[in-house]
Amino acid sequence: MRYEVEMKFPVADLAALEGRLAGLGASIAARQPEVDTYFAHPARNFARTDEALRIRRKGPANFITYKGPKIDAATKTRREIDLSLPPDEETAQAWTGLLDALGFTVAGEVCKLRRKAHLDWQGHRVEISLDEVQRLGTFVELELIAKPEGVAAAKACIASLAAALGLEGSERRSYLELLPGNQS
Repeated sequence: MRYEVEMKFPVADLAALEGRLAGLGASIAARQPEVDTYFAHPARNFARTDEALRIRRKGPANFITYKGPKIDAATKTRREIDLSLPPDEETAQAWTGLLDALGFTVAGEVCKLRRKAHLDWQGHRVEISLDEVQRLGTFVELELIAKPEGVAAAKACIASLAAALGLEGSERRSYLELLPGNQS
């Protein structure tokens, strides 16, 4: 089992943050569009159980991801199962059709432009996402994947990097939850 250990922060100036990251030695990739389609379960309320199921389209690549409930009050640490799917639009449509046939319904869609960065910090390789989210604004996510025995060290690493970058106001809600008019 693996856990996604994540903290997300609203950011007023992504360019300034990119400069701070580059100064620390981060490698920053080009901007890429991502579209996340979230699904509602036919028999349980994911908003109440704090779970998520989504299909992510990233260029031609597709992924299906389950996220379990958050396990602490400070970060977005949760079990994550992330599976690659064949790359093309037809695959995403076929999987959406499969979920629909099983009774799942589309709960919402999050569209963003994302720049990925990686930074070695306190013995960990932190994945950083610099996000421009339609209808929401700009955010940064700091993330590590950890086994259960490594969750505490991963949380400490992420918190330390957030402090070093001057990030404040951690946001535990998902982009879907933050979208205006969305109750999911």
